[in-house]
Amino acid sequence: MNLVQEFTMSAMLKPPLPIGAGPIGTRMYYDVIDGEIVGDRLRGKVLGGGEWALIGPDGCLRVDVRLQGETHDGAHLYIQYVGLLELNEAVQGALASGGGTEFGDQSFFTNPRIETGDERYAWANKTFFVGEGRILPGLGVEYRVWRPA
Repeated sequence: MNLVQEFTMSAMLKPPLPIGAGPIGTRMYYDVIDGEIVGDRLRGKVLGGGEWALIGPDGCLRVDVRLQGETHDGAHLYIQYVGLLELNEAVQGALASGGGTEFGDQSFFTNPRIETGDERYAWANKTFFVGEGRILPGLGVEYRVWRPA
């Protein structure tokens, strides 16, 4: 199988709101305040959204995100993704210092899904995506997002 990079997406977050320890881990909520989508076929901005992160006893963070996006030409997007982030030393150091990581510094993968009613982007409704993430300085994330070719 070959993968084709479709776009990159960044999102900046507010500091987390602790939900607390529950039966399956510690949950927190991050408000997504803005971001950018950059690709040949899909480009625009992240308007907002949220992440309901769950840190398990295995040292991994389960990603659960829902976003609203808008393309450069006015189409509205619903973007949802789940994934897994290994909270290794690089990630913990970046989060503690407000710094960032590089792609490959951690295991950080997602499965984005895009929905839109705009026919110009109907292809995105039926495309399987996979993303690799990294931490951005200043409490943000960035993903390189691919699709099978």
